Amino acid sequence: MTTVQPTGTAIPNRLLGKRIVVTGGARGIGASIARRSAAEGAEVVILDRLVDEGTAFADETGCRFAPVDLTDHAGTARAMGSAIAELGGVDVLVNNAGILRFSPLLDISVEEWEATFAINTTAMLVTTQIAAKAMIAGPDPVGPRRGTIINLASMAGKTGGAGQGHYAASKAAVIALTRVTALELGPSGITANCLCPGYVLTEMGAATRTEEDVALWSTYSPLGRLADPADVAGVATFLASDDAAYMTGQALNVTGGMIMH
Repeated sequence: MTTVQPTGTAIPNRLLGKRIVVTGGARGIGASIARRSAAEGAEVVILDRLVDEGTAFADETGCRFAPVDLTDHAGTARAMGSAIAELGGVDVLVNNAGILRFSPLLDISVEEWEATFAINTTAMLVTTQIAAKAMIAGPDPVGPRRGTIINLASMAGKTGGAGQGHYAASKAAVIALTRVTALELGPSGITANCLCPGYVLTEMGAATRTEEDVALWSTYSPLGRLADPADVAGVATFLASDDAAYMTGQALNVTGGMIMH
């Protein structure tokens, strides 16, 4: 099956046979990545706490859905193990799940800080550990690598943002974790990269933006628009493919030129 995305076209069978787990895959960027991966031939399991949305998405796309609260790290480990067993192994892990909170730096509570890190960073460590061990324990790969890990960071992890102390810090931690993952797992044939999207029009943060905000933010990009989830999904799908087998440790901007480093 070939599916045309708003800003890109799926390549039939580019991911044929790849087994992919996507966290936070019930909607937004994660759903777009899962949909694109399935359209390019992958078997996909999405993990999410949104049961109704996740079930409906799985029914629509042919992906599989497993409910999990990523703040429950023991539960996350079990859900990952079950997803990998259901797939018969794992070739790609997409750590997409995340939350966005706004608060002035001097008003951020320890509870807010820890809740943000629990999902944006700590859950990522848990899923990475489970997936990487399964990749290493699996049979010798037919292709150029044992597996790949794709982490969703953010432009905020590089530039910061007023009112986003906890969010920006958690995403900077994702960038650092990705680099360490690449260094430590590279000898085992596993690549690790992260994506740093800019402003993406998803459900997350929708209640905090206005039409005026969107118009202003669009001027920050030389392309004159904000990102659609499909813009991010296209890059993630490339990283999941064997075309990106020699890329690792990178924090790739998907910002429409809002930052260029």
